[in-house]
Amino acid sequence: MSGNVDLTPLIGRLPEVVNGDPAIVRWGREMNDAFMLEVGRMQYLVTVRAGRVEKVETGSFEMRPWRFAIRAREECWREFFRSPPAPGWHDLFALLRRGDVTFEGDQRALWAYLLYIKLALAALRR
Repeated sequence: MSGNVDLTPLIGRLPEVVNGDPAIVRWGREMNDAFMLEVGRMQYLVTVRAGRVEKVETGSFEMRPWRFAIRAREECWREFFRSPPAPGWHDLFALLRRGDVTFEGDQRALWAYLLYIKLALAALRR
C-alpha cells in the first residue's frame, strides 16, 4: 500500500467485510455501540448493532457520542492494513506497545469487544 493511498475506501468496506463473515459477527453479537477510529486527522464513526457494522461515517466527531476511540497516525494504519503486515504492525497490541496507538473512552467496552474489533480491522487486509 503506497503512502499516498486514501484509506477512506478501505475503512468504508467495514460493513461489507464484517457483515459478510458470520464468525466475526458472532464475536460481536452483544455489541451495540459506536466507536471512533482515528486515522491521522480523519475520523470514522463506526456504528455496530448485534455484531453487524450498521454504518461507517466520516467527519469530525467532537460532539457525536462514541463509546471508545482507537487513534493512530495515518502511517501506522497504512502499515497495519498491509497484507501481510510486517512484524510489529500486525496487531493493535503491537502498535500499543510501540506507542503508535492510543485507546480512549470506556476501556471496559473496548476490552469486552477487543477480539471482535481486532478481527474486524484485520479482515480489511483481505
